[in-house]
Amino acid sequence: MAAIRQTPLSCSGHTRPVVKLAFSRLTPYGYFLISACKDGKPMLRQGDTGDWIGTFLGHKGAVWGATLNEDATRAATGAADFTAKVWDAVSGEETATFSHKHIVKSVDFSKDSSQLLTGGNEKLLKIFDLNKPEADPVVFTGHTNYVKDALFLPDGKRLVSGGDDKTVRMWDITSQTEVKKLELDSIMTDISLTKDGSILVVTNGRTVSFYNSDSLEKLKSYSTPSQVYSASLNEDKGTYVIGGEDFKLYKFDYETGSELESYKGHFGPVHCVRFSPDGELYASGSEDGTLRLWQTNVGTTYGLWKCVLPEDAIEETNNGGNGTNSVKTEG
Repeated sequence: MAAIRQTPLSCSGHTRPVVKLAFSRLTPYGYFLISACKDGKPMLRQGDTGDWIGTFLGHKGAVWGATLNEDATRAATGAADFTAKVWDAVSGEETATFSHKHIVKSVDFSKDSSQLLTGGNEKLLKIFDLNKPEADPVVFTGHTNYVKDALFLPDGKRLVSGGDDKTVRMWDITSQTEVKKLELDSIMTDISLTKDGSILVVTNGRTVSFYNSDSLEKLKSYSTPSQVYSASLNEDKGTYVIGGEDFKLYKFDYETGSELESYKGHFGPVHCVRFSPDGELYASGSEDGTLRLWQTNVGTTYGLWKCVLPEDAIEETNNGGNGTNSVKTEG
């Protein structure tokens, strides 16, 4: 019997490169996926199937950042029109717009969804109070070049950010001061947190590094096969995935750094990759304008994937099927 083959689900709809994506947490209605794209039209999808739910219309430029709050009732986006927007993720209606003086690259909700953190080409971090949207934001200064990513840390008292100044910085919210700084040897391309918030994942150059999110102590660091643009560590901390310049998705063993699998499905560099909140799949977004969903454990029945048992494959062959692919998609 042929080896089990990874069959990614391709999600079309965007017309320009997909540059950022984010999953919600698990909700009573499943989980959800939002994508930021240079076409200026961020999209919401069902997370486990990739089915399109809706498009948030209102930006007048490329959308660089997008995220969902924990229960997927709100979405936030940051764009080249110098604004960050908050949306009702159920109705699709815009609920707030926050003007900036330059491109907004990153958006993140606080755990209780009461605050929005932004970062971008102003070289500043800003926290907006969503209960008082007309109030001036809390501003954090220190980056000397564009801010690419900024996140609330799990304790709700600190932030972490990374930018084109080759640094990753930790900030205390109350005092608005920088408390720690990591110096990198090349420009940071992505930062992300594990589901439990305990590990910070940083990519730069041909390196992926893992840090204790509380202390910024480096836990592990591995080289990558090509220029890496994004990485994500699974919730069980057993495997991590990366995407980058060579169009491929790679899965590695977290403890050893050994390559476990690699797949080519995109037709352009991979700009973003994230594990789903249940760890069963990971999503990738590419220069080719598509999102793809990949099974973490190939061959299991999940979402639109159905495991075809050997006898089913034989039956398919007898009925005119090729019987070579042990995983097929339905729908």
